[in-house]
Amino acid sequence: MSSRQYDLVVFGATGYTGKLTAEHITTHLPTDLKWALAGRSATKLEAVAAECKTLNPDRSQPAIEICKLEDADLSALAKKTKVLIATVGPYGTYGEHAFKACAENGTHYLDVTGEIPFVRDMIRKYESTAKKNGCIMIPQIGIESAPADLVTWTLVDMIRKKLSAPTGEVIVSVHDLNSAPSGGTLNTVLSLMDTWSLKDIAAAHAPGGISPIPVPKAQPYKSIITKIFGFRSVSDLGILTSSLGGTADRPIVYRSWAFLGGDKTYGPNFHFSEYMKARNYLGAIAIHFGLMIGSMLLAFPLFRTVARKYVYKPGEGPTREQYKNDRVEYRGIGIPDVQTPDPPRAFCRVKYEGSLYAYTGLSLAQAAISILRDEHALSGGIYTPACLGQKFIDRLDEAGFKFERKFYDN
Repeated sequence: MSSRQYDLVVFGATGYTGKLTAEHITTHLPTDLKWALAGRSATKLEAVAAECKTLNPDRSQPAIEICKLEDADLSALAKKTKVLIATVGPYGTYGEHAFKACAENGTHYLDVTGEIPFVRDMIRKYESTAKKNGCIMIPQIGIESAPADLVTWTLVDMIRKKLSAPTGEVIVSVHDLNSAPSGGTLNTVLSLMDTWSLKDIAAAHAPGGISPIPVPKAQPYKSIITKIFGFRSVSDLGILTSSLGGTADRPIVYRSWAFLGGDKTYGPNFHFSEYMKARNYLGAIAIHFGLMIGSMLLAFPLFRTVARKYVYKPGEGPTREQYKNDRVEYRGIGIPDVQTPDPPRAFCRVKYEGSLYAYTGLSLAQAAISILRDEHALSGGIYTPACLGQKFIDRLDEAGFKFERKFYDN
């Protein structure tokens, strides 16, 4: 790879997430980085490059690469760069061209899909090719599913190092979320059932849906009230209810379990749950049933057609003024798998002052520079965010996605 023209290329740089990724690269990544913006419109790409120039006038502008959503164009682009960041979605519709090109040309790859069926399809089709060609490929490294995956890995690591014990349960909560979805995200949700059958969607979202080995059969205990109304109360996390993102995060966490030691590190009885914090029990019930009804409505093509008329279009999203007060915070509790009554519990909080999409751009850019500049014991393959380990977490923390860790007596 040393002879390649670029260290990094952002493909889809004129889209909502692509622009924010380019901005983070401009303001935070080393100035000796050789990089380019890629997409279909030269005029739009040049406008993004000019905007980046205003953010950091001392940095040389990125190169411009015109690239269509075709195998030949993306193969040619992949051959020019060490890392390709793909931000063109929905990935189930448009993502395979870039994924295939990177796997076949030995190019490291990052994306921010939340479409677990897409990840499952890419693993089945291209994992052996990625292994053979030595490229690190990490899908779903944005708000889905990096925070939940990294919080879980942090809690497991804390318990193993301080208590010399495996982890029995991790509960992650979306504690605070003040951010509006972009057009790309909304259209991805609406297109999920246009691309895959309900059977395929359910299979991919199962705990072991993308794990290379069987996952622990142990599942978190749920009371009758939790099963019916969707809420539970957890010490140090509060009143929790169903989380929309949890269904996409769970298979990623269990794939990390498989890659990062399985029974020996996470533990043979490990299980993971994700929720959203609610203000009160009534709000928790409303969120739970709202998500249930919304999920059922998405199964009807007419509902999806009507909904598309009232959401942001792909490439659009909240303005800087609208998201200037946005924030996101995740909290997690790790419970050791020990026989001792009332063992101490690990606690982790991650917080970002900014929009979901600014965080996503941050995560993509910091993952790219970690792959390029940090030493990782990863050969070729399709991995998860947690596989980049503590070095990636340290980079995120320094860039503004702050980690806090401590133990509580139970």
